[in-house]
Amino acid sequence: MANKISFIFPGQGSQFIGMGYDLFKESRSIQTIFEEVDDITQRPISKLCFKGPLEELTLTENLQPAITAVNLACLTALQHLGYRSEITSGHSLGEYSALVSSGVVNIMDALRMVQKRGELMQREAMINPGSMIAVIGLNIASVRNLVDDARGDNILNIANHNTAEQIVITGEKEPLARAVKLVKEKKGKAIPIKVSGAWHSKLMEAAVEDFRRFMQDIPFSKPSSKILFNASAEYKTDSEDIKEIMASQLVNPVMWYDIIIKMLEEGVDTFVEVGPKKVLTGLLKKIVGPKKAIRIFNVQDIASVKDFQKEMQAHSA
Repeated sequence: MANKISFIFPGQGSQFIGMGYDLFKESRSIQTIFEEVDDITQRPISKLCFKGPLEELTLTENLQPAITAVNLACLTALQHLGYRSEITSGHSLGEYSALVSSGVVNIMDALRMVQKRGELMQREAMINPGSMIAVIGLNIASVRNLVDDARGDNILNIANHNTAEQIVITGEKEPLARAVKLVKEKKGKAIPIKVSGAWHSKLMEAAVEDFRRFMQDIPFSKPSSKILFNASAEYKTDSEDIKEIMASQLVNPVMWYDIIIKMLEEGVDTFVEVGPKKVLTGLLKKIVGPKKAIRIFNVQDIASVKDFQKEMQAHSA
């Protein structure tokens, strides 16, 4: 039986100490990924992945290359077994791993980009403090309205549309506080997110042009497989268009719900979360619900790679 496979890649928030270590031990090509990330960043990213400490790992400038290296290690393990994705996407930071999966950039350039992205975002977070709140139990229209009501003359907007009723808002602390009150009035839940900045908000705007210039010398290719982009939930094939959407991603919302709905409409029946933990798996189950017949896998270590291979072989027999 044929499978229509999608690889989806997690972003910040999926980290844990020890991530990627068993894959690192088993594969020379995967060891090279971690050697490259240490060399590019000039920091011990691989050591932070494998041994911590967690406080240092979770610093944005460390975490972005760390998560990406682990995502790409998992992707490499799948590709070595001959598995490819027909449609791919990544959540926020995970979009850079999706670029590799779809053949737009190579591993080294993806690591270079996330290293620069992390530095720029941390810089802007220090200059322009802000935070993020997860809104649970309200739909996107309700959240848009309350964001408009709470914004005033400040910066506040939607960062992530994760599921039908899980939406993250981002911005300055004063309008966020006003938004929390409005969420409670509408009987929703407002949960603070432990982040060091207001990601995907206009507080990151000064980083966009710097990142755009940084990407000028990085070669982008036409995708070899379909990739859905965060900012539009649409496909792009022109390399310059893709560069622009990656620059603007810093201030634009992640349209994850729309991306998954589009994949389902196009017949994806096998989703593989490629990277640490199961954050996207949880979101996917909420979007799909219990009635839709799809298969969901997480690949984050040797055991899960083998489980995926076993299941796929059994399903195709």
